[in-house]
Amino acid sequence: MSSQQSQQYAFRAQKTLGLVGGTPAYDPIENFKGPDVPARTYQYSSDGRLFAYAEPSGVSIFQAEGAQLLQTLPLPNIVEFNFSPRGTYISTWERPVKLEDGAQHKNLRIFSVSTGEELAAFTQKSQEGWDLQYTISESHAVRLVNQEVQVFRPAEWSKGIVDKLKVENATSVSLSPGLNPSIAVFVAEKKGMPASVKIYSLISLAGAPMAQKTFFKADRSTIKWNTIGTQVLVLTQTDVDQNNKSYYGETGGLYLLSASGTFDCRVPLDKDGPVHDLAWSPNSKEFVVVYGFMPAKITLFDQRAKPLHEFGTAFCNTVLFNPQARLLLLAGFGNLAGNVDIYDRRTLNKVTSIDAANTSHCEWSPDGRFLLTATLSPRLRVDNGIKIWHCSGPLVHIHLVDELYQAGWRPAHVDTLPPFPPQIPVSPPPASSVADLVVAPKPTPVKTAYRPPGARGLEASSVYKRDDGTPSGNSTPSGRYSRSPAPGRPRANGNGRRHVPGAPTSPSPVRSPEPDKRGRKQKKKPGEGANGGGAKGPVEGRPSLEVQTNGKAAAATAPMSPVNGSAPATPSAADGLDPIAKKVRNLSKKLKAIEELKEKAKKGERLEATQLKKIDTETEIRTELAALGIS
Repeated sequence: MSSQQSQQYAFRAQKTLGLVGGTPAYDPIENFKGPDVPARTYQYSSDGRLFAYAEPSGVSIFQAEGAQLLQTLPLPNIVEFNFSPRGTYISTWERPVKLEDGAQHKNLRIFSVSTGEELAAFTQKSQEGWDLQYTISESHAVRLVNQEVQVFRPAEWSKGIVDKLKVENATSVSLSPGLNPSIAVFVAEKKGMPASVKIYSLISLAGAPMAQKTFFKADRSTIKWNTIGTQVLVLTQTDVDQNNKSYYGETGGLYLLSASGTFDCRVPLDKDGPVHDLAWSPNSKEFVVVYGFMPAKITLFDQRAKPLHEFGTAFCNTVLFNPQARLLLLAGFGNLAGNVDIYDRRTLNKVTSIDAANTSHCEWSPDGRFLLTATLSPRLRVDNGIKIWHCSGPLVHIHLVDELYQAGWRPAHVDTLPPFPPQIPVSPPPASSVADLVVAPKPTPVKTAYRPPGARGLEASSVYKRDDGTPSGNSTPSGRYSRSPAPGRPRANGNGRRHVPGAPTSPSPVRSPEPDKRGRKQKKKPGEGANGGGAKGPVEGRPSLEVQTNGKAAAATAPMSPVNGSAPATPSAADGLDPIAKKVRNLSKKLKAIEELKEKAKKGERLEATQLKKIDTETEIRTELAALGIS
């Protein structure tokens, strides 16, 4: 499918108009004219009033309702563009190039949507954080340039900078939403000096910061404001993990600050590992954090960073509130299986689970009743398309696309939509596309941890062991990974010996002569045969085992037990221990692990429920050892 068709569908898939509580409208918008050449990207204004897409020759702007073309900006090679909060201005970014006259390339430009006039232009080399940040009323706009926060008035672009703030070593700035805007400036750790975040009032930048916090282990940060702009979460990270536990660096800490400076604290995260995701509730009074090595832990906190509820552990790295703050989505995308759990925030009970494998993008509808999941290219070039699910779980629409690059809902303000009902609504009937494209689910492959060739068959490091008490599917009772036999070789039976088809299983062949200290085989005494005696055949009282090897018969004998005349158990080829010794060794390992857990508990470390259950088995293990004669 061409990019043009992808953009057409992306436009009509956003439409959520129609019956209240019904399914979204999936029909194409009749008046919409798609691009004639492959499009690069599309954007809606935050109020859903405007829609635009970029193609190699320029940007086309439409009235979203009715798909009326409003403006065409002849701007070649636009990579990204954004609307201002009220859709008054549109910003465009193109890759910087070196001009022939040596002047700086003004690759960030701002235009009026109504007239198409260029109002301002700047040089912006980095694509990350390229756009200006506007207040919700569009009264001010800010950007960070060379450690200096610059403030503009969009109504008076010709006046240039109207205010500025110099912050040494500043690496990022974040403007808060809300009617009383503030800016949070992050300063990275440098030359032994701690990192910091400082919050200033946008109205009085010249004064002292209203709030600030310093910390170590912070090369970069993620800053998230709540909806009304009164509190901010600051997640610090390092580029290099000194403990070599993560390739992507180390999470320094998660901090909660109030914009007024009356409160700040470190959010208590009681499991080691990175912070995978965090999200404020739209009510601005609580937030959810997904953290720790997989399976990650999910905790709901209040606005004072006190835990309200723990959702346990799961293979999860994504959290999303629906716009009404009623439903909470917890999912594992990317390198995880794509399992989605939806919870009711009022009861904290699970509403449903969804299997959304290979999801690249996930988004709630503005009315909070539907969920869009999309598989996008180039991340995945197969099974591209979108699926729309009802919040109660059923799949209501499918649309497959050969190459889908972008998908999403048309935005709408929550106040303009009907409120979410007290009870979870009933799903509407699925569209015909579901019946047409439903296929039998594929079996989920069993995933095992990758081990390099040099580490296979060895004890795994404690860093990578699971702490939930569940053994690995490929491990033996002793904790070691078992190796599969080489192709063509017979498997070993329960006693550690290879089973030869058609041969008795009880006798064991005699081992070859042991080499002496100099590496040479011991010489046989005169008159000794293959069995160590003078006779060349089998010794009387010993059964004979004949194995056909390359067309020749080789005789092997096994000594009889002096007690009952049967062959004794042969030691395991793996470790040379009999079954009783192996059982004693395994029980001793379990006792040692229990002692380590008890030491952790004495130090005040918090143990998981499975670890506490493991401690409770100590008496049972000691009883088993006593029965084996071990005190």
